[in-house]
Amino acid sequence: MANTGIVHLTEENFDATLSNDTGLLMVDFWAEWCGPCKSIAPVLEDLARESAGKVTLAKVNVDESPGLAARYGIRSIPTILFVKHGKVADQVIGAVPKAKLQAKLDALA
Repeated sequence: MANTGIVHLTEENFDATLSNDTGLLMVDFWAEWCGPCKSIAPVLEDLARESAGKVTLAKVNVDESPGLAARYGIRSIPTILFVKHGKVADQVIGAVPKAKLQAKLDALA
């Protein structure tokens, strides 16, 4: 996968990434076996690319980082957290339409 402003987060780099990011982060909690996660991934990548650097897409594989999923109370995937200035500002659960995600980003921008 080409680097299009996508950051892969783990329990080791999660806190540092959130505290260092000054823009808006979409944190995608996903898993390899999750069909809806795979269907929403290109939509999230498009939104990050179309934001011209204002939005960073961060991905957390819940199978590899179960502690992060537990910490944020992630019970269903995909769950996308919208993080601004290191704090969770909003979230979306499930593979929602691009327009809904765009509306959330616009509201937070």
